[in-house]
Amino acid sequence: MGVLNLLFILPSDNLQDILKDLNIISISARIILSIIMGGILGFERGIKNRPAGFRTYILVCLGSTLVMLTNQYVHETFQVADPSRMGAQVVSGIGFLGAGAILITNRNQVKGLTTAAGLWVAACLGLAIGIGFYYGAIIGGLGVLFVLSLLQKVDEKIRTNGKIITLYVEFKEVKYISAFINKLQEQHYIVEDMTLNKNPIPGNENIALIITFKSSVRMKHTEVIQKLSNAEGIEYIGELH
Repeated sequence: MGVLNLLFILPSDNLQDILKDLNIISISARIILSIIMGGILGFERGIKNRPAGFRTYILVCLGSTLVMLTNQYVHETFQVADPSRMGAQVVSGIGFLGAGAILITNRNQVKGLTTAAGLWVAACLGLAIGIGFYYGAIIGGLGVLFVLSLLQKVDEKIRTNGKIITLYVEFKEVKYISAFINKLQEQHYIVEDMTLNKNPIPGNENIALIITFKSSVRMKHTEVIQKLSNAEGIEYIGELH
């Protein structure tokens, strides 16, 4: 309570100077803010059951904050010429953690891209907090939360109602593929690309087809998949994002 009371009675200019310099108040404020911002982003990912959740985001944001605090301390104490070197290493190094969150399933579905991007942004927020860029960190954090939560429906609408769709289709035998392509052409779809290979799932002898086609008008991808799923010889069909 003593620290909070001190913050309230200090003039705004003095408060800004205190929060910019390295002292017990500014260090505590930055650490607490990094935990709050990282926790908010991690909570949003956690309730959606993503690989990296509440604690992971907090640790990434907190660790980045500590790096910048250390960076500022080294710069001020030892007069190091480049005060941003350690922060640059965090930005590049966080890619390893993000790569671990990206998964490619047996059916070529890519998962975890948003989580990986979120971890990278959490690290950037931590760097901003650690160097004392409070306004940028808070406004940026709110922007990230807006993108992750409120823009999700917009993203889904864009991806599932476009003119182009890429499907992963498994057939019992190769002979069913030509009939499937003919069905696409009958519905006036234009095939742009397709790849044929053996099913990558061990023990599954189905033939896998990755096919991209487009329509002259926007289409609901769920309805397209439902119609095509009735084609003869199909064992599995799903959209690739």
